[in-house]
Amino acid sequence: MTLAEKIIARHCGRETIKPGDIVMAKVDMVLGTDVTVPLSVEVFREMGASRVFDPTKIALVNDHFVPAKDVKSATLSQIMRNFAREQGVTHYFEVGRSGICHSLLPDAGLVKPGDLVVGADSHTCTYGALGAFGTGIGSTDMACAWALGELWFRAPESVKVVVEGYFQPMVGAKDLILHIISRLGADGALYQAIEFTGGGISRMGMDGRFTVCNMAIEAGAKTGLMAPDETTWEYVEGRKGEREKGRKESEAHAKAQRREEEELFSDSDAEYTRVLEVNLDGLEPQVAEPYLPSNVKPVSMVAGVKVHQVVIGSCTNGRVDDFRAAARVLGDRPVHPDVRLIMIPATPGIMRELLKEGLIEQFVAAGAVISPSTCGPCIGGHMGVLGAGEVGLFTTNRNFHGRNGHPDSKVYLAGPEVAAATAVTGRITDPRELVGSIK
Repeated sequence: MTLAEKIIARHCGRETIKPGDIVMAKVDMVLGTDVTVPLSVEVFREMGASRVFDPTKIALVNDHFVPAKDVKSATLSQIMRNFAREQGVTHYFEVGRSGICHSLLPDAGLVKPGDLVVGADSHTCTYGALGAFGTGIGSTDMACAWALGELWFRAPESVKVVVEGYFQPMVGAKDLILHIISRLGADGALYQAIEFTGGGISRMGMDGRFTVCNMAIEAGAKTGLMAPDETTWEYVEGRKGEREKGRKESEAHAKAQRREEEELFSDSDAEYTRVLEVNLDGLEPQVAEPYLPSNVKPVSMVAGVKVHQVVIGSCTNGRVDDFRAAARVLGDRPVHPDVRLIMIPATPGIMRELLKEGLIEQFVAAGAVISPSTCGPCIGGHMGVLGAGEVGLFTTNRNFHGRNGHPDSKVYLAGPEVAAATAVTGRITDPRELVGSIK
């Protein structure tokens, strides 16, 4: 079996499954956010349910429209807050202690390798970077998961993406996943699991791995997955406290879990619908043009486009390594006078690390605006919505028509290096031109 098949099989109590099998599988974590929970609460009550299946296996996160931008968004959070209190939900994250959900849950230790995680947000596939099967669901399905602790799944086929070689200067994980999506297409992995493997993945840090798996959905995938290795386990170690809060596990259960963890890899004879090979050695910085994440070109073919706003952050590129990369490009240069640079650390913990390293001071001195942790401009919610005719370059995951503001606005997607260079020049710019690393 593939890694995806193994994880689902374990959660439905079967020795084996094959693609296409429809099963009921128990879930380890159910994620909800301020924009998706209120409808689920309504459905939960209409079902006649009174108590959630396990208050320690639910995470409710304030992140999309926070801090509340108006009365409607405040009401959404209020409904979620009251439901969390009513049900005794252990992992409720209030504004100020919250963060963008897909960065927050792994850092809080709420997802571990081998888990089956569902979330009422399409980028739940991010958790595949830990070797967990994470997938997005709708608000109605979330209500069912709250009540039952299980959901139906159709076991997906798998696509293997083998990444070899080494990143060149000013090229990173976002460039890799944009390149992969351009080759697969927006629906090239529809309802399939994308399994990322190879030396290029094993040499990648966790921040980069989260970026890659986060955007698997942009190729239509059910999830993106990476088999856990030493880098994964090093990240997981020390993040157990929050996950174990409110739970007591027997020694026998712990031993069985360790045995399962040792087998979190695809079998050598596992079958894939397609194998895609990628060599990092020749990969250039990439940019996705409007209006699809798959509409990708090398930065050299897009350079020169005038930009009004740059956003660095989101669940895709709001981690510490992303801001370090941006800082290396910015140096002591100021933001172009015609550009608004908005930087959004994904969690308060990431914000604290940036403060500790002096990066926040550097960004503010350059002329950037530092936002609290929020999805904000990624969904055209607030904290940087685009006006008519404006052009943005974002490190977010989607640039659909009208998603980020006015229907006449346009958004290009890129990594933090391209974003920082663009903020300095006011036009889409190859970062290697600023740091002198073009060979």
